[in-house]
Amino acid sequence: MGRSSSLVGHLLDVHDVLPCFKEFLEVDLRQSKKTVYEKTYYVKKFLTSQTKPLSEVTREDLRSYLKNFLEDNCTYKNSLASLKTFFRDYLQKSEVVASFKFPRQPFKPKSIVTREQLVAFYQALTDLKEQALFLLYATSGLRRNEILGLNVQDLDLDNCMIIPNCHTGNTKKSYLSFFNSEALEILKQYLEVRKANNGHSEKLFPFARQTVKKLWSTARLKTGLDITPQRLREFFCMQMSELGVQDRFIDAMCGRTPKSILARNYTDYNPTKLKSIYEKAHLRILDPQPEPQLIQVTA
Repeated sequence: MGRSSSLVGHLLDVHDVLPCFKEFLEVDLRQSKKTVYEKTYYVKKFLTSQTKPLSEVTREDLRSYLKNFLEDNCTYKNSLASLKTFFRDYLQKSEVVASFKFPRQPFKPKSIVTREQLVAFYQALTDLKEQALFLLYATSGLRRNEILGLNVQDLDLDNCMIIPNCHTGNTKKSYLSFFNSEALEILKQYLEVRKANNGHSEKLFPFARQTVKKLWSTARLKTGLDITPQRLREFFCMQMSELGVQDRFIDAMCGRTPKSILARNYTDYNPTKLKSIYEKAHLRILDPQPEPQLIQVTA
């Protein structure tokens, strides 16, 4: 008997099927904790909205449910992605989800924050911990949770290098990145304070969950600027590109998968080489930016 018939025939209750689905995501698909949580959440929302047994759920039921999110592309996309994994991959009932397509994401030109805006925002930060966090995001290009997930030992202060450790699944990867001398100066000050106040914690930036949700909220109110870790990541990519760093090296520092054959198979990502490329770019946030000098680097 296959997975579909056995599960649908016996695990009809949401409280029975969800733990098994969660284990499938963790073990079979090797997905990260965050992805496992999100997919389980969206599947649970769908299942608890149904009044019939799981074995009787049809594509019409799915269509009726997803119709509620036609004006919310993000929720529609996340719900459908989770339900496809659940029905197609886990229950092996692909016919339930086969006809549904993801909404197209129209191209929207981004408006990247300026260095002047970042300086104004930074000056509105009064807490040393938030200042260190801000500069680490702005000068490394790493994702929100990659920085928040750092332990103290993930920093190499001598080489201004970061080795993220937070990815446990297959959906996102990271190699290493760097931070500049501005971030190093504030980090050293912060680490001294942290040692006195939070010496028991391994986390570089120990935050309570509710505090993370309100990160930099006071500075946003003071400046009227909507600065987030994602916007700092975008700023980093644009600045490094303007300073002459080739896309494949920016992708490596930001933890993006190489796209071209050249980037995948014929590029040297040795930490020493990446460090040299980063330093030659001379990325600055708080001090005046020098005139960009194109960096010629051979793969």
